[in-house]
Formats: sequence, structure tokens, C-alpha cells
Amino acid sequence: MQASPALIGSEEVYFEAREASAVVQNNMFYVYILQSKKDNSFYTGFTEDLKERLEKHNTGTVKYSSTKAPFNLIWYCAFKDKTKALSFEKYLKIGSGFAFARKRLV
Repeated sequence: MQASPALIGSEEVYFEAREASAVVQNNMFYVYILQSKKDNSFYTGFTEDLKERLEKHNTGTVKYSSTKAPFNLIWYCAFKDKTKALSFEKYLKIGSGFAFARKRLV
């Protein structure tokens, strides 16, 4: 799968969609986008353990998304810095970041 370039602020960042089983977790912080198999809606979130979080979404233990389970992981990005990851998650949930996510990431 080929990485997709994007300009975030003044930095060019490359994103790549992968299967959840390809995720390697070494003290990283993840921003992810899920798509509901039930109604095709999207959910954007943050976690330190992507596999565990996906499992929680799919078993209905995450209150906000429980009515839309099961989900497919359609995109994620790993960060070394927690603050940057949380800022990027917030960006993807509002305004131009929301439009960027729908146009470039999903």
C-alpha cells in the first residue's frame, strides 16, 4: 500500500492505511479512524494501545460507539509525542481537519 502525502502546518507528513494486525506498539500514541460496518459512519479517536481499543469498540464497551459496532480500522497514525497525537486527533474532528480526513484519509 502506498503512503499518502499531506501537508500539516509546515511539515509534510505521510500516512498509510494498514490492517490492525500490522500495528507494532512501542510506547507510541495513536490517532485512528474506524468505520462502522453497521451504518458506514466514521469514528476518530486516540489511544496508547490500538489493538485493545479496537477490541473494546468492537465488543461495545466504548459507550459512544457501542450502538455502531462492529468497526473496521481504516486508518491510523502513530506519534512519539502524546501532545502532538492529541492535537492531531482534535484537528481531525473539527473544521478543515474533518474535511481533510474525509478527503485524504478515508
